[in-house]
Amino acid sequence: MIFSILEHIFTHISFSIVSIVITIYLITILVDEIRGLYDSSKRGLIATFLCITGLLITRWIYSRHFPLSDLYESLIFLSWSFSIIHLVAYFKKKKKNNNLSVITAPSAIFIQGFATSGLLTQMRQCTILVPALQSQWLMMHVSMMLLGYAALLCGSLLSVALLVITFRKAITFCGKSTFFQNTYLFSFSNYYKSQLIQQLDHWSYRVISLGFIFLTIGIVSGAVWANEAWGSYWSWDPKETWAFITWTIFAIYLHTRTNPNLKGTNSAIIASIGFLIIWICYFGVNLLGIGLHSYGSFILTST
Repeated sequence: MIFSILEHIFTHISFSIVSIVITIYLITILVDEIRGLYDSSKRGLIATFLCITGLLITRWIYSRHFPLSDLYESLIFLSWSFSIIHLVAYFKKKKKNNNLSVITAPSAIFIQGFATSGLLTQMRQCTILVPALQSQWLMMHVSMMLLGYAALLCGSLLSVALLVITFRKAITFCGKSTFFQNTYLFSFSNYYKSQLIQQLDHWSYRVISLGFIFLTIGIVSGAVWANEAWGSYWSWDPKETWAFITWTIFAIYLHTRTNPNLKGTNSAIIASIGFLIIWICYFGVNLLGIGLHSYGSFILTST
C-alpha cells in the first residue's frame, strides 16, 4: 500500500515540476535576458530526474519486476534516459555541450509530461507479467533498446537542427548577396553559423554512434530472448521488422557520415528520416497493437 502511495506522489510531483519547467522554457525562448529563469529550468529538470528515478524504483518494488513491461513504463524510462544524457552534458559544464542540452531537456520534459498525463491512466495499474515477459532478458533487452532510442532521437534532432540552420543560412545568403552593406557583421554571423553547424554535426555523430551500439545490443539480446520464448531468433514480427529498418537507416547514416563527400547535410537528412522511423518502431506498433510485441498497447489495455 505504501509503495502505491509513493508512486502516486512521485507521479504527481514529477508532472507538476514538468509543467512548471515547460512554462519556464517557453518564457526563456521568448525572453533570453532572464538568466535566473534559465538556471531554474535546469534545476527543475534535475528535480524531475530525481522524481522519475524514485518513481521507477517504487514501481519496481511494488510490481516486483523491472518497470519496462508496458508503454507507460517504457515512456517513463525513455524520459529518464533523456534526463541522463542531459545531466551528463550539464555537469560537464562545457560550452559545446549546450547544443546537446537544448535537445535533451525539452525531450525529457515533454515525454515525461505525456507519460504522467491522464492519457495513459489505465496503464499505470501494475499487473502480473505474461509468461513471455517473465525472463531475465526483460531488463537487458528493453533497457538497451530504450537507451538506444533516446540517444538516436537526440542525435536525430541535432541533425534536424543542423538542416534548419543550413537552409536558413542559404536563404539568408541569397537575400543578402546583392548588398554590400554590413559586410563585416554578415561575415561574422556566417562564421558563427558555420561553427555551430560543425558542432551540431559533431555531437549528432557521437550521440548516434552511442545509440547505434545500444540498439545493436538490444536487437541481439532480443533475438536470444525470442529464441528462448518462441523457439526462433527472428520471426519478422512488426516490431522486429521496424527495429531492423531503424538499425539499417542509422547504419547508412554512419556510413555516409564517415564519407567526406557525403557528411554534413546528406547524412543529416538520413538521420532526420531515422527520427520518424524510430517513432514508428517504438510508438506506432504499440498503437496498432499487433504482433508478438504488442504487450501494453492501447488496444490490449482498453480491452
